[in-house]
Amino acid sequence: MAILYWKKLRIVLLALIWGGSVAVLGKILFYPTSSKSTVTPFSFPQNIPLTKWQPLPNEPIQENKEPHIIAATLYQYHKNNLHLDIEMRYFIKTNGDIQKMAEKHFDAETSPGKLTIHHQEGIGFYGLAATAERAYLSSCINPYGGSTVTAEQFRNNRNTYDLQIARLVPWLLGQQELRDFRCLWTILSVSLEDTTAEQAYPVLENAWVSWYAWWQPRFPKP
Repeated sequence: MAILYWKKLRIVLLALIWGGSVAVLGKILFYPTSSKSTVTPFSFPQNIPLTKWQPLPNEPIQENKEPHIIAATLYQYHKNNLHLDIEMRYFIKTNGDIQKMAEKHFDAETSPGKLTIHHQEGIGFYGLAATAERAYLSSCINPYGGSTVTAEQFRNNRNTYDLQIARLVPWLLGQQELRDFRCLWTILSVSLEDTTAEQAYPVLENAWVSWYAWWQPRFPKP
């Protein structure tokens, strides 16, 4: 009796696997993913609270170098004698390589150069760098998984969090892409006019913790 039960169960499981395979094949053959991605319209909010900082008016960033940027905004804050800038760019297609992103968006004179990568438990990776004038913290807030700096870190997030059964059905129905290559590229920076990079980095790191905590659960809808 038990043998018969397991035999029937095996047949059912095989049928489900076969049916799923046929559905995926049909999706690929007859309803291939469009090369032109569509995303939910998005605008950066006017005001975002940042612990221990007072907000200043934000400014839109005119971005013409990257066609896959949906929105870009500069947020500004002040605290005592410090002025903090936070640039946000919403990418819908990226490999997550922040170093290459920076090379596109900074000229040779203002580029902070190579990022030193750090890790914060519960948040993810971020990079620090400085010029003679400013100190920078840069990272990519991911739709799923922790923040990343390199293409490899971004790809590992995609492999870990995107390839889930829960995402398969919406993909088959054409409601979303199976792989989510979106990123909120974030650059925090402060002037070094009255301080050093070593003194500025902890300020940026503390602001980054608060900033990430606000944004991660509010990542734009696909």
